[in-house]
Amino acid sequence: MYKRRVIKSAKKTKGFTLVEVMVAVAIFAMAGGAVMKAVYENLSAITVLERVTFATWVANNELTKSSLETTIKWPLDKQTKGEQEMLGKRWYWQRVVVKTADDALYQVTITVGLDEELKNPITSVTTFMTNQTE
Repeated sequence: MYKRRVIKSAKKTKGFTLVEVMVAVAIFAMAGGAVMKAVYENLSAITVLERVTFATWVANNELTKSSLETTIKWPLDKQTKGEQEMLGKRWYWQRVVVKTADDALYQVTITVGLDEELKNPITSVTTFMTNQTE
């Protein structure tokens, strides 16, 4: 009267195998690494862009001062150095004036950096000036 029961040893299981879980974790790890790299590069680019923007502002300020100086003194000194405080940092600049083929026209270049010797300049802005007093 005992009924024989057949025990199924191969039941359908629900869930993931260890290999599937490991593959998924590896994919998420690679994706996370790529996202972290992109975030780091973006932050680095923002820092560089900020420095270049501020250095350009300093250079443009000095070019404006040089332009005003030409109304008082002509020609400008061949080389001048200085510093300017802007946004909590000390910026160092150098103005170089070079005579062009035209006797009335001078090339003025302002180089800006964070080190006094300007060994690692951040930006350089060039314009041309003429005598404003004539």
